[in-house]
Formats: sequence, structure tokens, C-alpha cells
Amino acid sequence: MVGTYLGMPAFPEAARGAVGDARLRSNLTHATHTIRDKRAKAVAELPDWGRLRAAGAAIKDRTLRHLDHYLERLEESVTAAGGQVHWAADAREANRIVTRLVRETGEDEVVKVKSMATQEIGLNAALTAAGIRANETDLAELIVQLGDDLPSHILVPAIHRNRGEIRDIFAERMADWGRPAPEGLTDSPADLAEAARLHLRQKFLNAKVGVSGANFMVAETGTMVVVESEGNGRMCLTLPETLISVVGIEKVVPTWRDLEVFLQLLPRSSTAERMNPYTSMWTGTSEGDGPRTFHLVLLDNGRTDALADTVGRQALRCIRCSACLNVCPVYERAGGHAYGSAYPGPIGAVLTPQLRGVASELDASLPYASSLCGACYEVCPVAIDIPEVLVHLRERVAEGGEVTVRGTRTTVRPARGHAAERAAMRASRWALDHPGVLRAGQRVAGRARRLAPRRLPGPGRAWTDTRDIPALPAESFRDWWRRTREKPTRGRGNGAKGTGR
Repeated sequence: MVGTYLGMPAFPEAARGAVGDARLRSNLTHATHTIRDKRAKAVAELPDWGRLRAAGAAIKDRTLRHLDHYLERLEESVTAAGGQVHWAADAREANRIVTRLVRETGEDEVVKVKSMATQEIGLNAALTAAGIRANETDLAELIVQLGDDLPSHILVPAIHRNRGEIRDIFAERMADWGRPAPEGLTDSPADLAEAARLHLRQKFLNAKVGVSGANFMVAETGTMVVVESEGNGRMCLTLPETLISVVGIEKVVPTWRDLEVFLQLLPRSSTAERMNPYTSMWTGTSEGDGPRTFHLVLLDNGRTDALADTVGRQALRCIRCSACLNVCPVYERAGGHAYGSAYPGPIGAVLTPQLRGVASELDASLPYASSLCGACYEVCPVAIDIPEVLVHLRERVAEGGEVTVRGTRTTVRPARGHAAERAAMRASRWALDHPGVLRAGQRVAGRARRLAPRRLPGPGRAWTDTRDIPALPAESFRDWWRRTREKPTRGRGNGAKGTGR
């Protein structure tokens, strides 16, 4: 894999290769089952988990309804605390802002905290093009970067790699980025972690500029919050002289009391911990404590358009816990790269098409990357009904219709390749509206059941390549009911016949 998602094929094509990779499937199965089992135990410890989940969803929904108000309040609070706020409408503008801010410091190297937003906008590539090296400091992100790879999981970006592969990557590539791996490096977790620690320590101590995201932003005080498990975030957020945080506008919460709910939901749903080992919070700048200059880049990049969709907007509740990935049978078999986005799995299948639209073949295929089993909704800590949004987006892909693009209502055309589906649905609707036609069709199908093919032609082959066509019954349910359950009864006084129950 090269370090870009551009030009990736549609999900079915990309997934086909992943499903045939036995080592990848083994890595994913082991990791996802381990994480979700631990999560289930951690969640079961809280008798009020259901109420916490409902509270998290309600806070997010209230915030999204008044997002303009809370963002303005956030800007006022950050500015009052000594920070500077920048607004970025899209990825290009965000990359331009960050590149300019780094150049103004005179530095050509930055250290980065793991950030989904910067992956989304392709910040590392933009900085590289400007002659600035971005050093990932999260262990899994470091593995991905050294291996010229792409993240495949929200929480564990290198979930598709095993220990032997990681050892080889460190031994071969670590020297290209700084301190080389120790001689005789083994694949034991302790040795791998020590190699990364020694390599990154040098980066932390020399860094003048740090780049981060944020899990939450508290509007009432302008406080940024990053939760992580390794301590690299704490180093990146405190040692550099300049800190630049790129954060999606949906990450704002109104108050500290609201934050309390999410600091209970997120750790248990992501790492199965009662609380994160490192929860870093900073408010603007303070003399003699932490970075002297703080910049907050508020990123839209399609979020306002998603907000205009009354069904799809619930995806903006997401707190990036990755619980939905760990229970998804499609993700477990296809892996994260097949989604062609920084957001893989079920949440990526509903978030990416809203942020990027469904014009490309890849983005139009993502709402179909699901069995609609509903497991993702059951584990989501903020109750995003992902199956509902998937069906909603499938309708948009197949039928087209009105959507909001950069704040303007626009009619999009149906995606290519869905003409047969639309024709079938219209024919079904017509038949269901005409009971006589439906009954006749059922009877003809029953009598001709021996002539039914074992495999379907054309697009139907994708179904029958892996499934048997259900056998047609000899009679319809309606006819069976009439034959076995409807009994003529004698009416009272007039000999009329009715239907017995």
C-alpha cells in the first residue's frame, strides 16, 4: 500500500483481495475478538451504561442543533486564553493554514499526536510537499509510517500487522527517520516498545512544533482534550514551543459537566479501560508551562453538509471509539484499507460518503459495505443507528435526490450501475399495489418452481456465487392460509358465510 487513498477501487474490488489474504484475516480476527471481549467486560461493570449512552447521544444532538453558537463561544474562550483560532472550510484550506503556521516558525520538522482529522485531510503528504517532515509518535502510527502503509483501524492503526512484520519494519526503516533500531531486535512486545521509545525520545526532545487533534473541545473554557494510552501525546502537547491542533467542528461539547459523560463512555468502548492512562487538557497558553503559541484549526470539510441531513447527521455524534469496527463481520474479513478512507468500518461507511459525497465509485459503494446485522448500533456508546444511515445512503446512491453541498441544496443524479435495481424496485412497488397481479405471479412461480435456475444470470451471479437460491414453495402463504385456516361458518339468521378465527 502506498500512503494515499486516492484512486482506490470500489469496496467490493478492494475487499476481494483482502478476503483472500489469510495472514491479514488471522491478524484481524485475533485482534478484534480480543478487543471486543475486553470491552464487553468493562461495559458490564457499569449498571447505568444504558443511561450514560443515552446521555451521550442527547448531549451530542443538542450540541449539533446549536453548533454555530457553541463554536462561536469556543472561539471566544480560546482567544481569551491566549490561543489563535483559524477556520478551514475544506482539506486544502486546512493544509494551507498548517503549512503556513509551521513555516512561520522557521522549522522543517514536526512531531504529531495520532489524529483522525489530519489523516482525513492528508496533512502529512501536504507537509512533505512543502519540505516539512511530520513524525508520527503513536506506536501504531509509527509502524504505519515507517512501513509506507496506511492506517486500517481507528484505535489500532497497525492492527493488520503482526509482531514479526513490525520487527522487520523497525529493523529496515527506522534509521531512515532517525535513531536506528537496536541490533538483534526481536519481536517481543517489550523489545519493540523499547526500540520505539528510544527512537521517539530523540524526536520529542528536539521538537519545536507539535501537531495534534483533539477528542473533545469544551466551549465554556476553550479547553482541548486528548485521551491516549502511551504518553506520546503528553510529550507532544507540552514540550514543543508551538502547538497546532486540527479538530473537526463536531468535537465541541458545551460544558465540563458534558465532558464527564464522554470520559466515561470513550475509554470503556475503545480500550476497555475504566479511564485512559493519559488524559491531557490544555487551555490556550500559560507563561512558563507548555507551548508559548497555540493555534486551533477548526475543520469543516463536509461536516456542515452532513449536519443538514436529518438522518445522516447522527454520524457526527461519533467519538472515534472504534467499537463498531470490532464487532463488524464485514470489517473483520475485509480489513480497513478496503474502505479507502481514514475512517474504516461501519462508521466510515456512513461518515465518508457524507463528507466526500457519493460521486466516486468508491464512495458510492461504501453504504453497501455492510450486512445490516445491527451489531454496530448495539455497541455504539452514543447510539448512532448506523444501519438506518446505511439504508438512507443506499437510497441516495440508487435514487439520487437533494443533498447539501457546501451549504447549497443540490440535486444529485443516481450513481451508475443501479438501473436494474431501480427497475426491480419500481416493478415490485407496482405489483404490491395490485394484489391480483401479486397473487397471479405467486401462483405462476409456484407451478414453475421446478424450472427455477440454480444460478442467476447477470448481476445476480454475485449472489448465487456464494449462496443457494431459496427453493420456491408449491403455494403462496396466502393460498396456504386459505386452504388450512379459513373455515366457513354459518351466520346468524341469514345463512351468510364468514371467516372463522
